[in-house]
Formats: sequence, structure tokens, C-alpha cells
Amino acid sequence: MSIDKETIHTDLLVIGFGKGGKAVAGKYGALGKKVVLIERSEHMYGGTCPNVGCVPTKALVHHANKRRPEDSSQDWYERSVGEVQALTSLFRAGNFEGMNGMETVRVVTGLARFEDPHTVTVTEGATHLTITADTILVNTGSEPIVPDIPGLKGSKHVLTSTQLIGTTALPPRLAIIGGGYLGLEFASIYRRFGSEVTVLEASPDILRREDEDVAAAVKEIFSEEGVTVASGAEVLEVRDGADHTTVVYEQDGTKHTVDIDTVLVATGRRPATSELNLEAAGVSVTDRGAIEVDRHLRSSQPHIFALGDVNGGPQFTYISLDDSRIVLDQLTGEGRRNTDDRADVPHTLFITPPLATVGLTETEARAAGHRVKVASQPVAEIIAMPRAYVVEETRGMMKFVIDADTDKILGAALLSTDSQELINTVALAMRQGVTASELRDSVYTHPSSTEAFNDVLGTVVRIDN
Repeated sequence: MSIDKETIHTDLLVIGFGKGGKAVAGKYGALGKKVVLIERSEHMYGGTCPNVGCVPTKALVHHANKRRPEDSSQDWYERSVGEVQALTSLFRAGNFEGMNGMETVRVVTGLARFEDPHTVTVTEGATHLTITADTILVNTGSEPIVPDIPGLKGSKHVLTSTQLIGTTALPPRLAIIGGGYLGLEFASIYRRFGSEVTVLEASPDILRREDEDVAAAVKEIFSEEGVTVASGAEVLEVRDGADHTTVVYEQDGTKHTVDIDTVLVATGRRPATSELNLEAAGVSVTDRGAIEVDRHLRSSQPHIFALGDVNGGPQFTYISLDDSRIVLDQLTGEGRRNTDDRADVPHTLFITPPLATVGLTETEARAAGHRVKVASQPVAEIIAMPRAYVVEETRGMMKFVIDADTDKILGAALLSTDSQELINTVALAMRQGVTASELRDSVYTHPSSTEAFNDVLGTVVRIDN
């Protein structure tokens, strides 16, 4: 087969169809600039979030929580996966059409490879493209890490999160290696679908960054759900049998085994840079393979920027979106915005109910020298939060860490229904200097989860002398 060769020049070249890259590409294209956006897979238009990350996993949370005890686990799961795949297909098509439909933007599908600092080659079907660009953005995201455990990589029962959410067979017994955000979210999802779930976490405990009372509340919920969490568990080996696999791990000096049907590897993700040939571009990377950037997300080549997971920063879609604002300010604005501007960025662990956090923990606040006041209450005891009873989810707690001298909110941990929304209000209050008393005494709609602040912030459980 003959290959047509084409050479094009563009104002902006974006490698990777992730949140940050597509945001810059869209804004740049709207200004009439020529833009080429390269994505290696037609299944990843829009990036990780709408295809194999945030959207499908949170959709599975929703479907898992709707399953009734009398519903067949397998049938419900298979139907749920089908509906989620239909949703992601819709988003994927919308992302492609929205970008490629712009007059000055061209989407190219294929593997990008740097030839020099301004030149990238890519094969698109029967066409070999050589693309030169004035400005280049790298937005290739991250990829799962599969640790070097004997038998793990070769096991036919081992899946990454991307592979697991694409299968329509619900694993009767699921072992999850890794008790971080990804591992705990999947433990909650698949237990609610009906799988027997075992989490194997190498660290002494899960949620080690959180205060002990918050972590204990999460672990109590997992225990109630029937999820087995083995902390301090070092996985030694994975041994495949005829129709199952055996995971061998060591805990407290004793070897244990667990027979399961599927192993989910949830041990983190690394920046996806290995195939970009960054050396040819003169772009420096860290030991982990992340592109080194400054506060304005410029790499060692000033015309090459890195956005999202690939620059080694926090691995959240909303951080990638904020990266796009920084880069756009460099390209079309005043050039002042930078990563130091970020403050009080919230996070959510989408278990059921979700755990949302922002700012300092109680332990961190004291270590930073604050005189601390703590306001905390179990959700079931919050009188002003009838919504928790309306939606039949009264588990969890709310906790605020407050500076006792200034009444400023230093941090919060909300383990409750709607906490993924509530935390944004708290984060905004912190950024704007709203005091705990002001947040407590504000007027909220009823019945809503937000009005819980009226009670919780008035329930001081301890204060430093």
C-alpha cells in the first residue's frame, strides 16, 4: 500500500485530546488560528475523563446504587455497562464533531512523534503527515502502572480500570491491588453491583492523609458494605488456576492467599510520554517521565507547553482545565496566571456516600502552627439536614477545621450525600475569606444538604487552649 505524504504548518499543534488541550484548541480555533489536534485513538476523543475515567466510573456509581436486592447482579451490571458505553460514545462523538467541525481546526488520529522541537510526524490511515507548528501543547495524559509482581503481568485474570469497566461480565470475586482513590472507588462500585471485594493496600492503612476520625468513618462504611480491606498487605505473587487466580500476600509477617476471579490493578498512573520521542524535541522530563514545566506550564522548550497529568501535577480533570486557562493567558492574555494562583482545591472520593475534602486536616493545621477549633457532627445527628433522610443516606460525618483566632476555615472533610457539591461551596468560601460564622449563619434553601452548615459549624467538639 502506497502512503501519501503531506506536510502542513499550523499555528498551534495539540498532542492529546484531553480536557486542557481541547479547551485551548477550541479557543484558539475560534480566534481564527490554524490548529491541528492529534489523538492516537478514535476511542479517546475528549480524553480520559469522558471515555475511561470520570464519566463512566461515576455513571457506574449511579447505576450500582440503583440496584435493588432482588435484581440479578450480572444482568443489572451488564445492562449498566451497556448504558454507560452508550453515554461515553455520545460524548466521544460530540467531542470530535465539536472540534473537527471548526473551520480552522483539524483532528488527526494517529501516534505523534517529535522529530525536532517544531516538527511532529504522525500516520493517519494511508497518509503520513509532517506537521510543523509555532506552538505545541502536550496533553497526552497518563497510563496505568502495573507493578513488577511475579505472575501479575502474565495473568489472564488481571485487568486495569480501563479494561474492567469495558467488560460486561461482573466478577463474582474481585481483588483490588491498591487502596488509593481509584481502588476505593472501584471497591465501592463493584461491591454494590454484587461482587465480593477484597482491597489489598501495602501502606499501614487507607486514607492515611485524613484525620483518624474521618478515616475511621470511611472504614466503618466499607465494613458495613461487606468490603474486606487488608492494610499493610504486600502482594507477593499472582498464580493462575484453571478458572480463577490466587493472590498471595504478606500481612504482619504472615502469608495469606485469596482465590478470586479478577484482579484490578489500581497502583497509580504514570505520565504517558514514552512514545513521544521527547529527546528529539529537547524537552526535559522527570524521573517518572513527566514533562518538566515552570509555573506557566512551559517546558524546557519555551514554545512547548504540557497540560494535565503529563506534567506530573495533580491528576484531576479540573486541574487540566485550569492548566488551559494558564496556557491561554500566556498565548492570548497578559501572561500573569500561573500554578501558584491555585488555592484550596477540593477533591472527592466517589464512594457511597462520597468523601469530599479541601484544605488542611486537623493534624496538618496544628503542625502548621494554628490554634485549632474543630466543628464536627455525624450526618445522622444533623437536625438541619433532612435531605439525608429523604434520600435514605444518613451515614457519614461532616468536619470543619477552623482557625480559633481568626474564625477562618482551614479545611473540611465531608463524608455525606451531595458532598461532591457541598465542598465547592466550602472551597469558594475559603478562597474568598468567608468566616466559619458567616458560612454557618447564611440562608440556604430547604430541604438541602447545604443547610447542614447551619448545624455543623455551630457544633464545636474541641478547641485548642
